[in-house]
This record gives sequence, structure tokens and C-alpha cells, in this order.
Amino acid sequence: MTQTVLITGCSSGIGLAAARGLRQAGFRVLATARQPADVAALAAEGFAAHRLDLTDEASIEAAARWALSQSQGQLWGLVNNGAYGQPGALEDLPTDALRRQFETNFFGWHHLTRQLLPAMLANGQGRIVQVGSVLGLVAMRFRGAYNSSKFALEGYTDTLRLELRGSGVHVSLIEPGPIETRFRVHALAAFRQAIDLDHSRHAKEYRQTLQRLGRAEGSPSGPFTLPAEACLPPLRHALQAKRPRRRYQVTRPAKWFYYLRRLLPTAWLDALLARSA
Repeated sequence: MTQTVLITGCSSGIGLAAARGLRQAGFRVLATARQPADVAALAAEGFAAHRLDLTDEASIEAAARWALSQSQGQLWGLVNNGAYGQPGALEDLPTDALRRQFETNFFGWHHLTRQLLPAMLANGQGRIVQVGSVLGLVAMRFRGAYNSSKFALEGYTDTLRLELRGSGVHVSLIEPGPIETRFRVHALAAFRQAIDLDHSRHAKEYRQTLQRLGRAEGSPSGPFTLPAEACLPPLRHALQAKRPRRRYQVTRPAKWFYYLRRLLPTAWLDALLARSA
């Protein structure tokens, strides 16, 4: 029987690579995106596609009903991936901007999971895969909103895994480091919407941030940046293995920081992270 997987955030990056890779691996993929144009593009590629706005509970509930209908109530996997990054120092960040970050990166995931989990529990099997970040392991300056949402996801996922122990529903967390996606494009838009650059004591550093975020898509990235397809092997393992791992680090920086945060004194780790861009 073909297993059906719902993926959020399939317009580009990890979500789109996951949709294509899992379909090639034999899964039936239900691909979702927020913008109607992206949904249409996914449908043109032959995916079963549906709009899903993680900031809108009605949209989430409609997409969940569609997914359960498409899978005849036998949905095997949920890949929570849709997210964006809100740059800016915490002191400059309006509270509404922080709320928006959590609505997309955390609360929307929770609401979708709650819509689909009862069917998985009734079936006695299923997989929930959360796409986190190395910034859920360590914090970096000017990424406080995103750091906070991904740190929250770590605790949420650990709790969910414990609560589902013995149910047949397994929960895994993928923790990517630098991945080549359209993340910079969305982060730049979020920065311009929320941050008053000219009245911040961080204005000089913000201009450097804007220069970095404004680099053209496809321009050279850091030496440790990997394509979005690097997340496919752990994702397939999380969905297919009899005993999926609880955590999967992707890219060297994610693997390094996974251990460094346990080995280094906090002051040493702070000094290292403070020098990071």
C-alpha cells in the first residue's frame, strides 16, 4: 500500500525538495503552500496540492480535512516544514512581529498536528517529522525571533514524542544547518516590515545584514551550505525506518554545535557564537 505524506511549505527549499524526493521514493505526496500561485505550480508538477496558511486556523483545518480525505483516513506522515525567519535584535522587534513568527513557525504546526493526530492514533501508526534548525540548538545574534521559535519546537517535539510513546506514532526532529533555500528573500521582507533601522543602535550591523540578505538567489553561500536535497536521506529514514531516530543533524555546523553546546562552557560557546555572522 502506498503511504501518504502531507508536507507543509512546499513552495521552495526543503519543502519542495522533500515533495519531489519522497514522490520519487514511492510515497504519495500531498503538497501544500500558502500562495495560490505556488499551489498551482505544484499541481502543474503533478502533485496533489492544496493551499495551507499556517497563520489561519480555518485554512489549516480545511487542509487537514482535505489530507484525510485524500488518504481515506490513512495518512501515514506529516512533515511540518513551513517557516520563515524574522531578523532583528530583540530590543528592536515589535511584539506583533514576534507573534507573527510564532504563528507560522510554532502555533500553526501545533494546530495542524492536532487535526491529524487522532487519525494516526486510531490507525495505531504514523510519523510526524518536524523540520527544526541548528538555531534550535544554539542562539545567534539578530535572530532572536527565529531562535525562540525553534527552541520552542525542540521542547514541543520532545514532549510530543514522550506522550506518544507506545502509540505507534513516531516523532522525529530534523535539525538542518545552512541550507540553500529562498530563506534570505523571505527574511529580507520580514526585516523591512518590522525593523526601524535608522533609530536602532545596531544600524551599522543591520546594513551588513541587509547586504547579506539582499544577495541574489543562487549567489555563493557559505562553505558549509548544502542544497535542500541534503535533508532527504534523514527524512526518508524518519518516515521509513522501523526505529526512526529522534534527531537528525544535517550539515557540518549542525553536527558540530550539537556536541559543542554539551562540551563547551557557556562562556566559551557565547564567545564563539558572538563572532558568527
